[in-house]
Amino acid sequence: MCGIAGSFGNTPLSNERVAATLAAMNNRGPDAAAHWQGDLAGHGVNLLHTRLAIVDLDDRSNQPFVKDHLSLCYNGEIYNYKELRHELEGLGHTFITDSDTEVVIEAYRRWGVDCLKRMEGMWAFALTDGKAGSLLLSRDRFGEKPLYYRWDATRKTLYFASQTSFLRTLGSKDTGLNHDHIRRFLVQGYKSLFKSPDSYYNDVRQLPQASYALLTRPAEPQPVRYWTLSYAPRNMSLHEAEMEIRRLVDDALRLRLRADVPIAFCLSGGVDSTTLAGIAHHEFRQSIHAFSIYDDDSRYDESENVERVVRTLGCDHHITHTSKDGFLERMKRLIAYHDAPLATISFYVESFLAEAIRANGYKVAITGTGADELFTGYYDHYNFWLADRQKSGNIDDLITDWRKGYGGFVRNPVLSDPLCFAKQPERRDHIYLNEDIFNGLMHEPMAAGFHEMPYGGDLLHRRLLNEIWHESLPLLLDQNDLVFMQESIENRTPFLDRQLAEFLFTVPAEHLIYDGYPKWLLRAAGAGRVPDEVRLDRRKRGFNVPIGSLIDVKSAETRDWMMADGPIFDIVDRTRFTDFLESADERNSFSKFIFSFISARIFLDQAEAAAS
Repeated sequence: MCGIAGSFGNTPLSNERVAATLAAMNNRGPDAAAHWQGDLAGHGVNLLHTRLAIVDLDDRSNQPFVKDHLSLCYNGEIYNYKELRHELEGLGHTFITDSDTEVVIEAYRRWGVDCLKRMEGMWAFALTDGKAGSLLLSRDRFGEKPLYYRWDATRKTLYFASQTSFLRTLGSKDTGLNHDHIRRFLVQGYKSLFKSPDSYYNDVRQLPQASYALLTRPAEPQPVRYWTLSYAPRNMSLHEAEMEIRRLVDDALRLRLRADVPIAFCLSGGVDSTTLAGIAHHEFRQSIHAFSIYDDDSRYDESENVERVVRTLGCDHHITHTSKDGFLERMKRLIAYHDAPLATISFYVESFLAEAIRANGYKVAITGTGADELFTGYYDHYNFWLADRQKSGNIDDLITDWRKGYGGFVRNPVLSDPLCFAKQPERRDHIYLNEDIFNGLMHEPMAAGFHEMPYGGDLLHRRLLNEIWHESLPLLLDQNDLVFMQESIENRTPFLDRQLAEFLFTVPAEHLIYDGYPKWLLRAAGAGRVPDEVRLDRRKRGFNVPIGSLIDVKSAETRDWMMADGPIFDIVDRTRFTDFLESADERNSFSKFIFSFISARIFLDQAEAAAS
């Protein structure tokens, strides 16, 4: 896990720019820093790297890694590097390190861009081939590792980096803030942010997940997709699905436990993280060093489940508590590092967890990110599943099961009707809840309405694919990367495994929810490894806290700060927002909007200060 940056074009990169960029990248890689400069068919290329050493800690594995005519600047982990190395050695390749970095070089030497199809892991990299005169940019299948770029058409230079702020230190021309993207965030929330390639800065984009771009001259990258998912159900029994998922989850975690440094586990009371910890303990004899965060609000209190797991597994357990102390100061630090508004309260809370993990000497953390999107963990997944089952002949029994579980906890007014999508299959107003109210607070309301990509399959799998590629998962991965890398921690996500995901999309939809339990296949994988009181807990509370746990928005001091002059009011109408604050109730969507306003306000204030 590292920081990368670079340029491709004939715009010189001064020593001052190199030093400033490497310094900015230090959090992502405090263990080593270096710069490599070369030539590709008459065009200058620069690769910058800061290293967080996880595998083969020796300096010989520092980057940029140069071997013969190939140079690599790489962020991430190839978890199956041992298997690939064994295969390559059988084909005559030789190695001078024990790193996965060198495996990427040799895999490219053997298979070219087809090496991407063989790698299991998370990555963003830039690889130059001096013999072919080419630059290869690539990201992993799910987009766990970021790769931003800006094409400067005037200078005929491409800039790329792990974070948007590094583009500026490289010398990329700043073309200003994207106010439409900020408005989108405020009105429609975080699920709207990755529906287009836009970012918070004009002309800054990310290379799409599961894609590569091969350039033989400086130009705007033209991404090529090398992997995707589609729903193709096969005939199998529920038992067959359970057994195969159990094997695949175990294997995914086994690969992601490979490291030459100790590993921490992020532990909530949900089935995602507890299943991973349980498997690591029971199957791989891993000593579990668990980190949890508690909030006093009963809606989000998972301490009972967490402590049950800790006792069962004998975990070394570290607890962090939420606090109102220093909320605005912490927000300012996080947003300055993210170079963007913090997307949700969850990531603010997660920053406490990352700090605790680092303070206890860990450089790798295991999290359950992606389980909801792959195993059907969100409230609306159940409603979509019921809509697809409405003609099954036992729909009344299925609705009774729903009422015993998620139906008893759902707060979204749309989803309180179990057959809402059976009645209106295209209905999606539960996702941008109260969009009309928030749009009415803008000086220039944006075009309202929800859109999604028309993937094939049933209603449920269409939703899952939109969440995986365009909505929740891209945002979760983007924010997780920033929160953990600010503390120099590599975040590993075992559920985002190619074979696991591909198999899940062959499982008949009727097996995904069983006896009133969403995420049934994951719960089945935890049998015998997770206490049943946790594994079969029907509640879903999420990694979240209410805004009131962090800041008193009704206090005069907070109100004065929120309503003070600032660039936020070039977007939001101050008078309407004041009225909204006076009348806002405790609805979850209102709490989320207030947090978004605070986050956007700080981001815009900081951007204005930097420009002055």
